Amino acid sequence: MKLRGLYAITDGPLLAGKFLPYVEAALEGGVTLLQYRDKSSDEARRLREAEALRDLCERYKTQLIINDDAELAARLNVGVHLGQTDGPLSPTRALLGSKAIIGSTCHAQLELAEQAAKEGASYVAFGRFFNSNTKPGAPTCSLDLLDEAKRTLHLPICAIGGITLDNAAPLVAHGVDLLAVVHGLFGADSTAEVTRRARAFNELLKV
Repeated sequence: MKLRGLYAITDGPLLAGKFLPYVEAALEGGVTLLQYRDKSSDEARRLREAEALRDLCERYKTQLIINDDAELAARLNVGVHLGQTDGPLSPTRALLGSKAIIGSTCHAQLELAEQAAKEGASYVAFGRFFNSNTKPGAPTCSLDLLDEAKRTLHLPICAIGGITLDNAAPLVAHGVDLLAVVHGLFGADSTAEVTRRARAFNELLKV
C-alpha cells in the first residue's frame, strides 16, 4: 500500500460534540491514514471511539492508526504510531505482525528515523515545522532535514506540526509523502469545510 496523502489526527477537545461527523467529513474528502489520538485514561470511552473509527475507516477504505497504544491497536487489528518514549519499535512489530502500519516520531533527528527504519517502521514522522497547538514545545524542523531524509531513507516521510493549507506546499516540494494535520483540518466551522480542506490537502500531494 502506498502511503501518500493526508494524515488526519483526531483531537478530543477540538472535536468535542462533533467527533464522528467531523471525522467522517474528513474521510469523505480523502484520508490516507487516520490517527486516533486520545491522551485520557478513560479506557472504556477510548475503546468505544476507536471501534467506531475502525468501522468508519473500513467503510472509506482508510487505514486507522492508534496513537501510543500498541495493545489497543492489536485488539482492533489496526496500525499504531509510537513516540520516542514508547520504547523500541521491534516488540510492537512482533506483536502486530509484518503487515501492520507502524509509524515513529523522530522529532528533528535523522538518526532517530534511521533507527526506526532498522526496527521496521512503515513511515517516519518529523516535526514540528510550524507553531503547533498540539505540540507547542517540540523542537522545530528544517526543510534541509527533509532533503537529507529523502536522500538517505527509503520510507514514506510524514511532516507534522502546525501544518495548514497555507504553509504545506514547501513541505511537499521537499519530498514529504504524508501531511499530518490536526487543527488545520478539524479547526473548521462546518463538516463541508472539513471535506473541502481534506480535498485541498490531497490536491497539494496530487493524490
